[in-house]
Amino acid sequence: MAGFDLSGKVALVTGAGSGLGRAFAQGLAGAGARVVCADRNRAWAEETASLIQPGGNAAVALEADVADAASVADMAARAQAACGRVDILINNAGIATVPHRVHEMPVEDWDRLIAINLRGVFLATRAVLPLMLAGGGGSIINIASIIGLVGYYPGVPAVGANYAAAKSGVIGFTRQVAIEYAKDKIRANAIAPGWHGGTRLGDARRASAPPEVIAAFETSIRTQTPMGRRGTPDELEGLAIFLASDASGYITGQVFVQDGGWTAT
Repeated sequence: MAGFDLSGKVALVTGAGSGLGRAFAQGLAGAGARVVCADRNRAWAEETASLIQPGGNAAVALEADVADAASVADMAARAQAACGRVDILINNAGIATVPHRVHEMPVEDWDRLIAINLRGVFLATRAVLPLMLAGGGGSIINIASIIGLVGYYPGVPAVGANYAAAKSGVIGFTRQVAIEYAKDKIRANAIAPGWHGGTRLGDARRASAPPEVIAAFETSIRTQTPMGRRGTPDELEGLAIFLASDASGYITGQVFVQDGGWTAT
């Protein structure tokens, strides 16, 4: 359908070096967009860009730390210099710290995660909004989480309250941006993914937890998800294309949950 065509559009994806970010970058490129792949790890960003290149739509790889205001400002300036505009922003960059119950959580873990997962969304949006205003509109897609909507505690620490707080904050931020810029033809929506494999988000936890704890965690996810499995990053591509495109032209300020039925139980 023509409404899903992103030809002539420029998309900036943060955290594009792996996992969901890579899937978003590849999906948008497949729909016709030129994609700026930004990641704190430049090699990962370049790898994503190289995967896009064979499709004939030149991608740009940038190194950027979304927790650093100067780095984010430079990212937006380089995206504009390379592509002339930014029409689509996917705020995907994020981390997860080793989960602890609140009374045991190191303060530095709270601060580091909030700086990347929430402050980073603000900084990137703040930097790109002037480009969208100058271009006459745009679509901002913020990656939240089901953990921003419901809690999860299977008897052992599985998700940190810092992660839950950041993702809840992303949802509130998204809705405020949506109403502030609706008349400027800039839309803002959030995707709240459920449990997905194929990402680096749980690397710290997997490295620190005994195998039996990881196995119990995976069993808990499968049994509590009505579809009985984790999602895969590529399953989010269609939703991102929809929200980035004119097909969702009358949608703003909304949260789209993609979780295999987790929040329906």
